[in-house]
Amino acid sequence: MTSCKPATTPVDTKAKLSISSGSPYEDATHYRSLAGALQYLTFTRPDISYAVQQVCLHMHDPKDEHMNALKRILRYIQGTLDYGLHLYKSAISSLISYTDADWGGCLDTRRSTSGYCVFLGDNLISWSSKCQPTLSWSSAEAKYRGVANVVSESCWIWNLLLELHCPIDKATLVYCDNVSAIYLSGNPIQHQRTKHIEMDIHFVREKVARGQVRVLHVSSRYQIADIFTKGLPRILFDDF
Repeated sequence: MTSCKPATTPVDTKAKLSISSGSPYEDATHYRSLAGALQYLTFTRPDISYAVQQVCLHMHDPKDEHMNALKRILRYIQGTLDYGLHLYKSAISSLISYTDADWGGCLDTRRSTSGYCVFLGDNLISWSSKCQPTLSWSSAEAKYRGVANVVSESCWIWNLLLELHCPIDKATLVYCDNVSAIYLSGNPIQHQRTKHIEMDIHFVREKVARGQVRVLHVSSRYQIADIFTKGLPRILFDDF
């Protein structure tokens, strides 16, 4: 595919892939080899994280449609060979995180896809795109679990910087576009409908109460973590 026509985005905006999509791909080993290689590329290419995560969900039983999705990633890479992750000299003074979740996005299990990214100063240093391990009853729950994931990652980075003698005195800022999830992070009252996510609630609330984390609202238009949870139109994808 070295002479293929480049694609503008690594994944389209249609419905997500299903385990029953089309007929089985003729060479499953070939599919797994390509998908595994793409996983390594995500270490320096956050822009393909979501697309690679989607094709990796079907490595056990790849179908023709899954292979077409994988080929689209290769076409996108062909047109962006000079892209990479750039790290610049920057003051180590703050951790800023963005988190989002696509509620019930998996067509087979109806689990949500969580995504987050963490900036140290001006540099992107951590990101993730993966399915949540349990079902969420609401979009607020799915996005709150996403908040818990990024708070956990931010705390790990915070402790690592402390060991490197570069402590951060400011609270970690976590941006989420769901008002209910933000309310749960600071509300000390347990509600009947939130008992099933009690552990996550206590974990995030404890960090918020200690002043280590602040969960703030961001408009969906500026929620850059969207790029880790779903296929986006070209303009929005390029912007993020």
